[in-house]
Parts: sequence; C-alpha cells; structure tokens
Amino acid sequence: MSVETVTLSTADGPMDAVVAHPADVPRGGVIVAQEAFGLTGYITAVCERFAAVGWRAIAPAFYHRAGSPVFAYDTDIATIRSTTQALNSLEILDDVDASMELLADEGTAIDRIAVVGFCMGGTVATIAAAHRPLGAAVSFYGGGLVQGRFGEAPLVEVAARLQAPWLGLFGDLDQSIPVEHVEAMRSATGDAAVPTEIVRYPGVGHAFHCDERPAGYNAIAAADAWARTLAWLDAHIPA
Repeated sequence: MSVETVTLSTADGPMDAVVAHPADVPRGGVIVAQEAFGLTGYITAVCERFAAVGWRAIAPAFYHRAGSPVFAYDTDIATIRSTTQALNSLEILDDVDASMELLADEGTAIDRIAVVGFCMGGTVATIAAAHRPLGAAVSFYGGGLVQGRFGEAPLVEVAARLQAPWLGLFGDLDQSIPVEHVEAMRSATGDAAVPTEIVRYPGVGHAFHCDERPAGYNAIAAADAWARTLAWLDAHIPA
C-alpha cells in the first residue's frame, strides 16, 4: 500500500487530494468525503484502511476554495461554520467529479466507485449518490435530513432520487441529528429505485467512528459500522 498527495483540476482551480493505493490491482475506488474539520489525519487513515482491503481511496480537500484549512477537533464549531456554509452542492459535485476522473484515468468505471462520507461528508455522500450513478454510497452521521444544506433540498426530499445503493449510519444520541429525522429519512428512502438501509446505534452520539475524538468515539459501534460499510460495498460493487 502507498499514500500520496495529488493535485486535481476543478472549475475553481487546483484541489489537493490524498490517494491511498492498494498493494494489488484495486477492486474499485472509494471517494472519502471529509468531516467539517477538513482533510484531517483521520480521513487519511480511513483512506489507508480502504486501501488495505483492496480499494483505491481518494479524499478530496473540499475546502480548497478557502485555502484547504484543517481545523483541530477542539475548534469552536462556530469558527468552522462559515467555511462549511460557503460550499454549495454544485462545487461539491465538481470536486466529486474531479475525484472520479482520477479514478477513471486509472481504470475505474463510475459504477465501481463508491462515496463514503463522515459528518459533513456524510451529507456530501448522500448528495453525490442522488446526482451521480455511483456503485454505492455510505453516510456516517450526515446531517441535513430535514433542512437543506449546501443549497440542496432537504435530504428527505432528495432520497427518492438516489441513484446509488445507499447506507446510512446514525447514533441515537446525536444531538445534531434527532432520531425522528433519521426515521423520516428511512421513510423517504422507501421511494428510491435503489437498495437503501439505515442503521441506528443506541446510546451512541455523533462522530462515533472517529477514534481521534475520544468524547464521541465508540469502539463497538465503529467496528460494526465499518464492517457494514465494507459489506455494503462488497454487495453492490462485487469483485
């Protein structure tokens, strides 16, 4: 396995991205969508974990229009909000497309590409799955379910348009994503033309997969969610 930083072209200028390559011929590609904190070391580690099991993984720096800042996990969320809110879904999709182009140049067709996102990136993963015919998508605690983000409609309204098999993973104690919003999303995805699934973790809050955030991390839920993610990709992007 190897990891490198590459520079991709977008309509708004160059964008850095971390790419993790598997040791053997990749079975497909995974776009890893960052948290609100930016392209953190944790996101790079997620790319490495995908590469370790045979996927070529790329994490684009969605904040490249703002200079690609990376925020410490103890940063006041209000400080980050202005950077996050400056994004819109058209820019996000342009960055996703640039990532797909790199994977395509290396031989990976769009139906063999998944997008997996965390926190803000969980929302990105759902938006991408609604606009692009990807092989699969997984959203870890992505918000915006009943209120739009990035200029996009609420995800409960987007759900029926999902083009990629979509898995949503949520913690019941996530104060930013109430259980009733998760259940509204479950109902909304019933109208999608692709397979969907939502998994809720009792007693678990936001960011339960991020082992660099001890206050939110839950080892049992994280392990289960990761296993479900790999199984979802295996089911919908078979070797």
